[in-house]
Amino acid sequence: MAGRKSSGRKYGKAASKLVESAMRRRKKGTLKSGSGRKVKSRKQAIAIGLSEARKKGGKVPRKRTGRKTSGKKRTR
Repeated sequence: MAGRKSSGRKYGKAASKLVESAMRRRKKGTLKSGSGRKVKSRKQAIAIGLSEARKKGGKVPRKRTGRKTSGKKRTR
């Protein structure tokens, strides 16, 4: 192999640090959501950490948008 293959990481190290920080703030009780309410959900804390990483320019995949469902209805 002549060239070195880049790592297949989806998320960068900076992103994981920010998520880790958000999780700590959630446990401490200081993490707030956009509306200013205290965050209790683990998933919401991860989402906030990833959003902060995106704003800082970290390596984070784009947000998934709502998926369109096909018009077919299931019949029995």
